[in-house]
Amino acid sequence: MSKIVVHGGYSLSGEICVGGAKNSAVALIPASILCGEEVLLKNVPNISDIGALEDILTSLGCEVSRGDHSLKIDSSCMVNAVIPCDLSSKLRASYYFMGALLGKYRRVKMCFPGGCSIGERPINLHLKGFEKLGATVLEEDGNFTIYADKLIGDDIFLDVPSVGATINIMLAAVLAKGKTVIDNAAREPHIVDVANMLNQMGAKISGQGTSKIEIIGVDSLHGTEYSVVPDMIEAGTYVIIASLLGKGLKVSGLVPEHIESLTSKLEEAGVHLKVGKNFIQVDEVSDYHSIDIKTMGYPGFPTDLQQVLVPFLVSCSGTSHIEETMYENRFMNVPDTVKMGANIQVNDAQFATIYGKSELVGKKVEATDLRGGASMIICGLIAEGTTVITNVGHILRGYEDIVGKLKKVGAHIEIEE
Repeated sequence: MSKIVVHGGYSLSGEICVGGAKNSAVALIPASILCGEEVLLKNVPNISDIGALEDILTSLGCEVSRGDHSLKIDSSCMVNAVIPCDLSSKLRASYYFMGALLGKYRRVKMCFPGGCSIGERPINLHLKGFEKLGATVLEEDGNFTIYADKLIGDDIFLDVPSVGATINIMLAAVLAKGKTVIDNAAREPHIVDVANMLNQMGAKISGQGTSKIEIIGVDSLHGTEYSVVPDMIEAGTYVIIASLLGKGLKVSGLVPEHIESLTSKLEEAGVHLKVGKNFIQVDEVSDYHSIDIKTMGYPGFPTDLQQVLVPFLVSCSGTSHIEETMYENRFMNVPDTVKMGANIQVNDAQFATIYGKSELVGKKVEATDLRGGASMIICGLIAEGTTVITNVGHILRGYEDIVGKLKKVGAHIEIEE
């Protein structure tokens, strides 16, 4: 079993380049099968979730070839086979094949998706959206069969602005008859990314990036070449690291506007950020003071950065507060952070109070989930002594070569088998 070993207390300098967005790529790959032609995706992150999606594509008869941060998908000979449970359970984003296969074939059968255990994360909004388009949904022991004689556009209101439901409904609606309107849609950059690629393929989508998306159904889509947007969560993770350990550390290849909810909070705490067109740099670290955050849908503070920010808040003087509004199990990184010396109290699984400033000491800890694992890496980087992180498969699902990137800028970190 792999583990990551971190020797803490070293300043970091140089440049870290952000890769393609995990949350975009895992939706763009299923979206590519909506045409019967070749799609070339560029700036694809080399993470294990992409490999899991490749396995699903292969099981459907697609020809897939991986290049240097590229993925070529030819769905001209694909078949609408049942997606095996051992494949769909590897990652949450496998559920995008529900919308894609329903849109293309009017029928899909697969198991409930997998992913990190950060909360209940039901897919009821996805299923309600499919039903509004005219589909019938059958479920038995976590196995879903979704089918329709035809899909007809409709007005769909989401009870909450769910990213997954917004994308899945778009995938099902682009080849439906008539107009579909998604109201209270999520606004994240990866939703814009998916809509933009579908439009390049011949779809008629407007309003992406706003709370109201309109889709005019078309008869068919064609192949395209598309580059994945930079990963805002990876970018935010490295900017947080730079804020704690940066000595001329530059995080490049990002879109600064995508993480303004983070950078505004870092600046509120006293971080001096140098922001350029496609980079953020921290030249020196100073003393920081406490801040409060509340997770919200984009453009609010992202839940995916909440756990990653915890080591920063531990390093701030005063009392910080976190309100987690998205998932009920998003503080699983807290016990090990406390084990390392932090003073954190969690109430009702939704509120956390961080009493700073705490000095952390290296311990053996666990990556309980993707972002919680990234949080433990940051704890190890700022802690005194050595931190050993187990169950690191979670981290490798979403961060491409995080160990190599950190080593390049001066971190004393290794991955051991």
